[in-house]
Amino acid sequence: MNTMLRKSILGIAGLTVAGGLAAGPLNHHDSTPTARDVAVTAQADPAALVPHGVQGAQSRVDLNDEQTANVKAIIAATKKAGMDERAAVVSIATSLQESKLENLGHLGDRNDHDSLGLFQQRPSSGWGTPEQITDPEYSTLAFLKGLKQVDGWQDMPLTQAAQTVQVSAYPDAYAQWEHQAADLVAQHWNS
Repeated sequence: MNTMLRKSILGIAGLTVAGGLAAGPLNHHDSTPTARDVAVTAQADPAALVPHGVQGAQSRVDLNDEQTANVKAIIAATKKAGMDERAAVVSIATSLQESKLENLGHLGDRNDHDSLGLFQQRPSSGWGTPEQITDPEYSTLAFLKGLKQVDGWQDMPLTQAAQTVQVSAYPDAYAQWEHQAADLVAQHWNS
């Protein structure tokens, strides 16, 4: 499929994602613990969160209090969406690439079009209003709703799953954050 057609289809999918979120909650998540939930009550093993191994050189940034709070917000939203630790790893790695886990407002001339928030989602592409996109819970739920629509995302390398949702000009860049994202999920999933 050519790039323009793919971007158009994914742009429409973004509108669908945002429209679905505006229409109501993603899913009711039964809070009854499953065997998997019980098995992860101890701190998660970062290696188990990277089922395909990391791809390429890994990057790492030291996080301040705001960035750590955003990690926790992404994890909370992932749980609210009824998704597992791997979804949180994909989300956090994506946010590390897009914003270094900083909730970006309008950046003026440095802004990539009208990209905002933890995931650099665009109001003009249907991700939501600027206020919604800069809400960490909303933006994470929007990203996760897009991820859920990717058939087989659980079996994809992280960078492929993230790219399918984000449609970045740098599709392989997400891979460099997988190890740090797995470490953060292991550290904060049960905190």
